[in-house]
Amino acid sequence: MILYDKPKYRMAVYEDKKEVHTQVLGFLKEDVVGEYIESLNTIAKTYNPAHYTLVVDATLQAPVPRKVAAELGDTIMFYTTYGYKRIAIVKPKSKIAMVQIRNALALKNFPGSFYDTVADVSRR
Repeated sequence: MILYDKPKYRMAVYEDKKEVHTQVLGFLKEDVVGEYIESLNTIAKTYNPAHYTLVVDATLQAPVPRKVAAELGDTIMFYTTYGYKRIAIVKPKSKIAMVQIRNALALKNFPGSFYDTVADVSRR
């Protein structure tokens, strides 16, 4: 069930699969970040994260500006604060965006896994 379908992101909950999906379209500018986090918070209050996998679909994520790339690791680690059972990140199509994510997480202890497609997450 799609809960949020905004110009820069989408979020859906699939109760049957116990998955919460979020998809960033392009990249989130500062004026949208607060709304995005509020949407994440609402879902986490409604559906117990300990029973769900968070699927972050970065397929359409665009490379971020250099100043944003410096904070990308902390931004991705933010997802871990919700206490989801598992975190799955679907790799962006953009090779530059993927390198930015890989570099941002190089010094972090990110507990999630990376997948090539959303369908691969369900196959685990």
